Amino acid sequence: MSRVRADSAESVEVRIHATALVDETAELGVGVEIGPWSIVGPKVRIGDGTRIGSQVLIERNTVVGTGCRIHHGAVLGTDPQDLKFKGEETFLVVGDRTTIREYATLNRGTSYSGETRIGNDCYLMAYSHVAHDCHLGNGVILANAVNMGGHVSIGDWVVVGGLTAIHQFVRIGAHAMVGGASRAAQDVPPYTKAAGSPMKLYGLNTVGLVRRGFSPELRQALRKAYRLVFRTALPLSQAVAMAEAQEEFKAFPEVLHFLAFFRNSKRGITAA
Repeated sequence: MSRVRADSAESVEVRIHATALVDETAELGVGVEIGPWSIVGPKVRIGDGTRIGSQVLIERNTVVGTGCRIHHGAVLGTDPQDLKFKGEETFLVVGDRTTIREYATLNRGTSYSGETRIGNDCYLMAYSHVAHDCHLGNGVILANAVNMGGHVSIGDWVVVGGLTAIHQFVRIGAHAMVGGASRAAQDVPPYTKAAGSPMKLYGLNTVGLVRRGFSPELRQALRKAYRLVFRTALPLSQAVAMAEAQEEFKAFPEVLHFLAFFRNSKRGITAA
């Protein structure tokens, strides 16, 4: 019998369809619903108010936050697709209020980082794939059939268009937007927009920054920093150093974050 947490006698009843299978070690929060033919495996913890649709598989070692919606046929917490994986205990962690649509697949991590992690308020559309050791921030949107290799890092409030492939170890910075049917083989700096195969940058994600409440002064500072980095004849490392030396940017943490992003790239930076 799975463990069900109840805070009071007035707690909303957990609803488990008669055809669903729930492992005795799984922990279900208040108001959890599990649909027909779904399977919840060992060492799974599901937060309050989360609804799991039909024929969902949550294999093992998975934490799902509160208020999540997991739709028909989604598969969570399966072994990483990595030949170096030797059965070590690893995890998948999904934040609060995240929606996972039909047939999306989310693997556990490997010993490299120990976990695959999805933030709060994310929206993963149908057939998207989150591979082992990927770390997604809050508010991330993956459109249909986005497929990523292992060790991908995606910052807060990133939008990735459908049918996009993301190479392993690629980083996509916060508030960036990646167009559909793209091939992301190198890092995408924060606050920018990129698209294509091969992919290139197309300036700042201006519309997205306005929607997220970035002030005109901050957008202007980011625009100037972008031009200093990408619109000079200097090598990238020298252009970044020149931008970092600008006194006016020190008043804007977001600009400093933008510039610091270039210092930690393993895959190189997408060309402008």
